[in-house]
Amino acid sequence: MVSSSGLIFDYVSSSDIVAALEIERQAGKLFLGAYEQGSDSRRLIGYICSTLSPSASLTHDSMSTHVPNSPSVCIHSVCVAPSHQRQGVGLSLLKEYIARLERARAEGSANYSRVLLISHDNLRGFYEKARFKWLGKSNVVHGSKPWYEMRRDLESAQGVMESPVQTLEGNQTIPPGVLEALQRRKDVIPSSRHISDFPNGLLELVESDAELPGISFNKYDLLCPRNGCGSVILKKGVGKWIERASVEMDPEGYLQPNLPPLPTPPETAQWWLITPSPMEFENIGFTRPLRPEGGRAIKLLTCAECDLGPLGWCEEGGSEFWLACSRVGYKG
Repeated sequence: MVSSSGLIFDYVSSSDIVAALEIERQAGKLFLGAYEQGSDSRRLIGYICSTLSPSASLTHDSMSTHVPNSPSVCIHSVCVAPSHQRQGVGLSLLKEYIARLERARAEGSANYSRVLLISHDNLRGFYEKARFKWLGKSNVVHGSKPWYEMRRDLESAQGVMESPVQTLEGNQTIPPGVLEALQRRKDVIPSSRHISDFPNGLLELVESDAELPGISFNKYDLLCPRNGCGSVILKKGVGKWIERASVEMDPEGYLQPNLPPLPTPPETAQWWLITPSPMEFENIGFTRPLRPEGGRAIKLLTCAECDLGPLGWCEEGGSEFWLACSRVGYKG
């Protein structure tokens, strides 16, 4: 296909691979793939690619140029193989991509400040699940359908605390929600309900994803279940509902009235799965690593405001965080 500007659009052939790799090399850290692990190799099933721009808005120029060390990450493609679409791959890939950008920003190895993209209106819900904000119609014109710009401002990884408390030093940015919590009157506590307070139990606490059949997310904000705390742990629509084997989190003889006992492993338990990084939480704390006999080291999840726990667990260095559905409160 030949465009009005004289450019030819075609699939990249094997003879062009070297040239394609040279282009990719200019912004290699902004090209991320999702791979499916096979018995002896892995297969690419999705990818995200971006370039950098000094502009605070996505323009025609920022779509066709790459300016190193610029603050705006301009996403060009979020692609998933047809065989793996509608399985949550795209959203997981996008969340992992954002987490890596935020880590690079926090470490000082990159100057990233925001992520920009344009989308058709039918994908608005998909990107909003990754916490992108809808900015309105874009000036970019390509094809007959209008494009809309979306944006997500990047955070510093300083928002994740080691329980019980870490102090902010220098000019660090206070993560969203923290200032609000500090300023909140202590006698104004968000109301929290437990699973037992809902006549139909978990059925009233999950919300199906219209674009991902068979996948459900938390319908309400998840709160610390301790009376008098009520700290928001996770915003609605972030945790995926999963049924999987229970995990032994409590020390022998441990009793906490706010935390009902979990089924004995390997019986099935109900969980909220949060990926790909702790930055998805509004407020969370971690214990020191524990090493179960014969297993990988894990950390237990606690309320970072009052230290109540364990509310859930994660493998040390992993990207999956599990909250027990029965050990959090629901703002509903």
